[in-house]
Amino acid sequence: MNVDTATRPARSAGRLLPLGVYLLAFSLFAMGSAEFLLAGVLPAVAADLEVTLATAGGLITAFAIGVVVGGPPFAVVSLRWPRRTALVLTQLVFAACIAGGLIVGSYPALLITRFVAGLAYAGFFAVAAVTAVSLVPPDRAARASGVVVSGLSLAMILGGPAGTLIGYRTSWEGGFWAVVALTLAAAAAVTAAMPRTDAAPDLSIERELRTMRQPPLWLVYSVTLLSTAAYMVTFNYLAELLDRVTGIPDEWIAAVLMLFGVGAYLGLAIGGRIADRRPHHAMAAGLIGIVVCSALIAALAEHALAVVPLVLLLGVAGFVLNPALYGRVFSIASDAPTLAGATTVSAFQLGISLVPLLAGLALRADAPITTVAWIGAGLAAATIPLVLVGRSAAQPTTRRR
Repeated sequence: MNVDTATRPARSAGRLLPLGVYLLAFSLFAMGSAEFLLAGVLPAVAADLEVTLATAGGLITAFAIGVVVGGPPFAVVSLRWPRRTALVLTQLVFAACIAGGLIVGSYPALLITRFVAGLAYAGFFAVAAVTAVSLVPPDRAARASGVVVSGLSLAMILGGPAGTLIGYRTSWEGGFWAVVALTLAAAAAVTAAMPRTDAAPDLSIERELRTMRQPPLWLVYSVTLLSTAAYMVTFNYLAELLDRVTGIPDEWIAAVLMLFGVGAYLGLAIGGRIADRRPHHAMAAGLIGIVVCSALIAALAEHALAVVPLVLLLGVAGFVLNPALYGRVFSIASDAPTLAGATTVSAFQLGISLVPLLAGLALRADAPITTVAWIGAGLAAATIPLVLVGRSAAQPTTRRR
């Protein structure tokens, strides 16, 4: 029995999705902003804590590790909890960790609280994804997932830059206190307005683990990891490329980077509308777009008039895949979506974590900064065959239906 059979609506009721889906997106915006704003205030953090910039960067790594390892275990532990309880608990733990680190104010305290906050963030992300799907009929599942993930792109567009601005106007802690306030407000809204989405009574940890053995599921995880690394490897080094090669003035670089976030939001909107019916088309189109945009950014890096719109298009291409990836995961693992959804979150974060390693190998070998965009193009090109294999494997199932 599908765990969501008892709670999922039978058919679409209108153009708008249920309120609960948008509350989950807002919650992810609030929490995700903490991930993006630290990079903007990292020099101030290092100076205040009297540590090197590289040491301060460990706070970013601690959060990332927490996200990677946190989702699947929390999914198992919370399997029989009411989902609203799991959502609010992770929000409260996240807010408490951010606030606790700020109050203590030492590097070890921040390192520990950032790691635990990453665990809570991963747990929320995993439960939010499966909750959003349970609130809508099957033909809108990918769109609902896309709306939830759009909270993350809004955190990239607005949350991180706004938090950084607050940090420079007050102190670096100011942006994080704003995150705490927004997260608590989101938790209150989820408590008040989120409908009950209890799991079905026949949930089984054994079934969840058995579902995870399906090869098609790991094929989707591979596409998730590689495609995320493909667009993020270019994005993470765009500021350096725009400065050293394109020659864009420093005051305009942040605006160009924000275009990537705008593109991400558009990509999620587009992907959410086509992924339910044609998930593999959405994946293939996104990967081809990453190949083309990354290669053109590398080849035309000296020309601002070409690079700036390509940054926007790279965001579109990269994020048009996400609703399709979630849709395929929940389609394959429909009988046990909680652990499968949590592992999807870990795959995304692993893809992001690969970026410093891949780029570092090239840059330490004195390769030009444009090499990172070529790496992105290569990763995306190598991922396309995995999508084709997944499509071939899915076709017999589609015909039987």
